[in-house]
Amino acid sequence: MTSSPLSPAARPWFQDAVVYQIYPRSFQDSDGDGVGDLRGVILRLDYLARLGVDVIWLSPIFASPNDDNGYDISDYRAVMTEFGTMADFDELLAEAHKHGLKIMLDLVVNHSSDEHAWFVEARENPQSDKRDYYIWKPPVAGDMPTHWQAFFGGPVWQLDEASGEYYLHLFSVKQPDLNWENPKLRGEVYDLMRFWCNKGIDGFRMDVINLISKDQQYPEGEPIPGTALTSGYPHFMNGPRVHEFLQEMNREVLSRYDLMTVGETPGASVDDAVRYSDPSRHELNMVFQFEHVGLGSGERGKWTNAPWTLPELKAILSRWQTGLHNRGWNSLYWDNHDQPRAVSRFGNDGEFRVQSAKMLATVLHFMQGTPYIYQGEEFGMTNVAFERIGQYNDLETLHAAEELHELHNWSQERVMAAVHAMSRDNARTPVQWDASPNAGFTTGKPWLEVNPNYPQINAEAAEADPDSVWHHYRRTIALRKSLDVVREGSYELLDAEHPSVFAYIRDDGKTRLLVIGHFSSDTERYHLPADFVGGEVLSSNYPATEPAETLMLQPYQGLVIRAR
Repeated sequence: MTSSPLSPAARPWFQDAVVYQIYPRSFQDSDGDGVGDLRGVILRLDYLARLGVDVIWLSPIFASPNDDNGYDISDYRAVMTEFGTMADFDELLAEAHKHGLKIMLDLVVNHSSDEHAWFVEARENPQSDKRDYYIWKPPVAGDMPTHWQAFFGGPVWQLDEASGEYYLHLFSVKQPDLNWENPKLRGEVYDLMRFWCNKGIDGFRMDVINLISKDQQYPEGEPIPGTALTSGYPHFMNGPRVHEFLQEMNREVLSRYDLMTVGETPGASVDDAVRYSDPSRHELNMVFQFEHVGLGSGERGKWTNAPWTLPELKAILSRWQTGLHNRGWNSLYWDNHDQPRAVSRFGNDGEFRVQSAKMLATVLHFMQGTPYIYQGEEFGMTNVAFERIGQYNDLETLHAAEELHELHNWSQERVMAAVHAMSRDNARTPVQWDASPNAGFTTGKPWLEVNPNYPQINAEAAEADPDSVWHHYRRTIALRKSLDVVREGSYELLDAEHPSVFAYIRDDGKTRLLVIGHFSSDTERYHLPADFVGGEVLSSNYPATEPAETLMLQPYQGLVIRAR
């Protein structure tokens, strides 16, 4: 039985929104220094309005030494100099609102930079109250407190020679974890959030927010094969006080403004996501889950890049669709700044790049949830295959390449194949705006090399071609907004074990939609449910024909059919 749809006025606005993620460093450079900036975003607001998105999510724009490209913040109330000034931000916010676009900022408060004034004082003066803003432990039997492995490799503990204590960093050594057990620290976080909310921002994407609560016993983890380190995940993911902290954040800040919130929650299950996003719990609106983008992970994590099957992908996405229906809210994404390009990962970025990019958009955007488009996805940008590891910038990639070669004896060829497939820099190459030098991103030397395929794949060419990936995204965004069933309807997966067809039905009691995605470069006969034979084709990435009992699906075809 389906629930009664809310009226448009009663629905939370984020349920009708489509979010566009901007990685500012790679989006648009306005001053020729090779680094994207806030004025570059202002220059492209007309473009985003034409696409039809509603919200711009800006990856971190705050002051940072850029150890991890802005996810190491040294001043939460200042704009990174490379990106511009606070006046530039204020202008961007005002201009975005004039264009009908909302702004969501990236809140990074599991950790700060080691160059933040809090940590500088904490390290210089162990008696300072700022010392307890971070997590410090004495040695245990002359060794580090635990042997947990950090996300970027190596141990999570760094010895501070001056005091003889270790500080915790789940990520880079320059990203010390904040101590959320300290109420004064939490108050500082809520205060900096209010600073931005009072400027008029419209939401927060919260970086690794489910890591903020650690098991205060700090137990040793399970050994990681092939290393001297252990997995601390059970002791800091979805920790014992995380919901208490988020409910406090909601009371102190989030409930007092009209905001959209999404938490990045690695390792979260469907049940975890319900706890984070059930409106009655007063925490977040939705979370990002990682199960589908984790397909193919093996002994060496994502770098293993093992084969995956479509039934696996369907099972994951379907579990999230049914598990959160009427209990929470989904975020929908293929791409982001930490993932390889979707058309390279899940589609075919060669012969069928255009068709598969369109098909992936169709499959995702007609699910229930808030869709996220990552810059360049809307016209089919692909992975890059730089020849030398030195051409890459990403901290995670460089650490992994060294570790895989030196500790695990991978050949350089095998290392580079893994990097080409899974490096975060696949998503961070500059946006390809046109066929001019440096793809119209900058008049200077870009901070990261442009993908060499930019003369063929760029926004200008895509906008000029009515049959392009870009126009398919524009039409898809408009179509999903016109259909209540996309927001409210139930979800039913069809043919779960079919090796190449992803088909599901959305139904709100008034409208039934059949969504089909064909994940293959071959053709495939597919039998339609009876009530869709002769139905109305609402979307297709091939010339539409009246739906017959048996469809001959073309390579990477995507279809949306409304039942008779």
